[in-house]
Amino acid sequence: MTVHPPTPRRGRTALALGGAVAIGAMTAIQARVNGQLGVHLDNGILAGWVSFAVGLVLLSFPVLLTRSGRAALGRLWRGIRTGGVPWWMLLGGACGALTVSTQGLVAGVLGVALFSVGVVAGQTLHGLLLDRFGFGPAGVVAITPGRLIGGACALVAVGVSLGGDVLGRAPSWMLVLPFLTGAGIAFQSAVNGRLGQRIASPLGATYMSFLGGVLVLSVSAGASLLVTGAPEPFPTAFPGDLWLYLGGLLGASYILLGVVIVARTGVLLMGLGAVLGQLAVSVLIDLIWPPAAGPAAWQVVVMVLAAVLSVLAALPWRRRRLSAASQPS
Repeated sequence: MTVHPPTPRRGRTALALGGAVAIGAMTAIQARVNGQLGVHLDNGILAGWVSFAVGLVLLSFPVLLTRSGRAALGRLWRGIRTGGVPWWMLLGGACGALTVSTQGLVAGVLGVALFSVGVVAGQTLHGLLLDRFGFGPAGVVAITPGRLIGGACALVAVGVSLGGDVLGRAPSWMLVLPFLTGAGIAFQSAVNGRLGQRIASPLGATYMSFLGGVLVLSVSAGASLLVTGAPEPFPTAFPGDLWLYLGGLLGASYILLGVVIVARTGVLLMGLGAVLGQLAVSVLIDLIWPPAAGPAAWQVVVMVLAAVLSVLAALPWRRRRLSAASQPS
């Protein structure tokens, strides 16, 4: 008698990959929201602090007001005191702080599409390394030819985005920051996934990430305001449009989703799926809301196609066929 598993491996992987695409879509929308808030405030770091603070407040309700949420925080605190949760598992929030600050500084000028391909490069290279050394919750993931080809396709998208007169229209430091952001996102995904496993609570890991991000950004935003001064007139400089404060809700949603699915996909594949969703949605955003500087239409088309190929190439097709062939009949 043949016994079939209740949920096929292919179905679980496809569902996780769909979640990764949704993460990318939310990241693209968040980038535009935080970028525009940074333009309004004339301070990207302050915009990042606002985004993280909103996310922390929203997460506080399910964490602090439910028994399971408080139990997760208790396990986290005991793990920190006893050494069961090492210090590096608490760094996800610092990487998230880098992400939202860079969105506020750069995305409003470069546009979401160009910002996204810089993130692609950082995510791809660091996702390969983190998977290879087993840093993520999925353990050691071998660097297969498909994963290398997928990473190369993603980098092609980056190269295409920098063609034409893009480099002349945007300062070089604006092109470096998205790359560092991508590296931070890959590290954040791995760290939050490991922490979620350690305390048996994706929600608790997400809350810790936002708490750490708020602490880091509080110091950074305070230093920035001391150097550049507060936006004038303060505090009425904060815009009244409520949609400009949705970045925190989007961030909380996709970080929580990432903690859940990274153990299924690995850091690289989740990152490539997110790239696909991020580029597709960022193209739509830039078409509706053209940026001050950005790639030409032909560059955008090639970028998206390269992103699709990167995901298809990195999928574990061979492993799936072998698994299916080994099923008892």
